[in-house]
Order: sequence, then C-alpha cells, then structure tokens
Amino acid sequence: MKNICYLLILISFCLPCFADKAEDSKKSHSLWLTDLDKGKEQAKKQNKLILVDFTGSDWCHWCVRLDKEVFEHKEFKEYAKNNLVLVMLDFPAKKKLPAAVKEKNNKAKKKYAIRGYPTILLLDHTGKEVARTGYKKGGPKNYVKHLTSILEEYKKSAKK
Repeated sequence: MKNICYLLILISFCLPCFADKAEDSKKSHSLWLTDLDKGKEQAKKQNKLILVDFTGSDWCHWCVRLDKEVFEHKEFKEYAKNNLVLVMLDFPAKKKLPAAVKEKNNKAKKKYAIRGYPTILLLDHTGKEVARTGYKKGGPKNYVKHLTSILEEYKKSAKK
C-alpha cells in the first residue's frame, strides 16, 4: 500500500512536466495557419511571401526533424514573424483531420504537384510559386540564411 502511495505522489509531480511539453509544442505552431486561403489574405495585407509546409506530421521522419531542428526555434520564429506568413498543410497517417481541411489540403497538394514530404513552398499572395525547397541540415541559422537568399533573389527579380 505504501508503494502505491509513493507511486501516486511521483505521478502527480510528473504530470505537470508532460503538460508543459505538450503546451510548448502547441506554442511552436501558434504562428502557423492551416488554411492556405487565409494565408494568401494575410500575405497580401502584410506584403509578405507565404511559406507553406506540406508535412506528414505524425509519420514523416524528415518532417518531424525539420520541425524540431528549425521551426521550433526562436531564431526561425522571429525571422518568420517579420518576413513570412506560415501555413502548414498536414497529411497525417494517424491523426484525423476534418473532412473539409483534408479536402483543401489535397487540392493544394494536387495544384502544386507535391510528391514528397516535407515540401516547402514559397508563394506570393496570389498563390504563385516563387521557390520550392525542403529539409536542410544546419539548424535554424542555416535555414534562415537559405530563406533569406531566396527572398533576396525574389525581390531582385520583382524589381525588374
């Protein structure tokens, strides 16, 4: 009986730790929209490009890795907040999406000929593809550098 009491006390102390981790995970995606049309509207208002993450969040190794190594980091979040509108279109294996969301995601997947995950698209506010990329090793600093070079090239070509 004594052991059961100790176990229950131990569990009660550990539960808040797990809750904090779940909350951190939710916070890491708070910048992300899940509707491309809303992303286009926001990009037009803010005069920004849209970064669309086509992901398999619960099964794709490289998607999870990109999220943990780049998207969850402060450096990426700050860069994105100032320069991009973030849209995540998920294609999970286990998690169930509402039918309308699944249909919209599949429509975008077909329109942009997505063949693998993760695929990262940079789009203008009309939905025109500016660049296509994916996972890059090197963490948030390297990824921000990569995106910066794409944005600079886009701005140069837009001036012409």
